[in-house]
Amino acid sequence: MSDPVNSPAHYLTGRYEAIDVIEDAVQHAPDPVIGGLQWQILKYVLRLWHKDHPLQDALKARWYLNRLIDKLEGS
Repeated sequence: MSDPVNSPAHYLTGRYEAIDVIEDAVQHAPDPVIGGLQWQILKYVLRLWHKDHPLQDALKARWYLNRLIDKLEGS
């Protein structure tokens, strides 16, 4: 049975839960803002094919990626 709060179905596809992959990926971010942007990008990309609107999620990931790039270029 799906639990939309604790274990949403779109987070449980594949061998690893998305939250675990994301936590591992952002642990070495240079600061919380950069890590937060990376987190959002990964969240949308990892579940892209498991929700109703993949284009919308891809556009959201791009929005966060553009913001991350702007932050990194400003550093």
